[in-house]
Amino acid sequence: MSRICTHKSSVDFEKPALVEGFPGVGLVGKIATDHLIDQLEMDYYASVHCEGLPRIGIYRRGDGVIRPPVRLYVSEEANLFALQSDVPIGSQAVKTVAECLTGWILEHDATPLYLSGLPTDWDDRPDVFGVATGDGIEQLEANGIDFPPEDGAVSGPTGALLNRAAELEVDSLGLVVECSPQFPDPKAASVLIEETIAPIADIDVNVEDLIDRAAEIRQQREAFARRMREMGEAESTQAQPLRMYQ
Repeated sequence: MSRICTHKSSVDFEKPALVEGFPGVGLVGKIATDHLIDQLEMDYYASVHCEGLPRIGIYRRGDGVIRPPVRLYVSEEANLFALQSDVPIGSQAVKTVAECLTGWILEHDATPLYLSGLPTDWDDRPDVFGVATGDGIEQLEANGIDFPPEDGAVSGPTGALLNRAAELEVDSLGLVVECSPQFPDPKAASVLIEETIAPIADIDVNVEDLIDRAAEIRQQREAFARRMREMGEAESTQAQPLRMYQ
């Protein structure tokens, strides 16, 4: 049975943002979300038990507490939720996960920021663009975020969440950054935060640590990125030109 269990006393928000960090190409969404949770010192808020998610226990170095692999964190000061996932989401689960999470998002009147990478061998600085459902397009325009330069599609759990938002005609934003098709890309994650998440959510986040520790982060996340590649494009959150599907 799908459910989201709150582990912190309720918070009183007015239209909070929610940043989604399911892993995908370049791990840009996960790296960006993990960084926000650390930098903003966000509190563990709820455990996510949507049907199809792996039933495993996650533990951390120096901490004996077991937690589920997908969790929600909160910062009341920043008016922000963040979804952290320590596991890839299989294709058989994306529909139920999207329905489960979208229901919770609507109950909390949150505006979701869905994150994805566009596999590209970028040079100096990766480009970013945004897509939206409902009135989310107005937020993209207000923050000067470019629209897509070509036709495309978003796959994986992030694509399913955007699809569900479009189906229900509710507000959501999809934020896409060019990123490495092969390796974890902290630089791309820093650009995603700096140019899209921070201005939309109206938060101040230092991304220098992501850039300074890029080599270390790539090494730490390489095994995870390899597993995402092995799962294949259909199960990995990423944006692609539409011709890939035609």
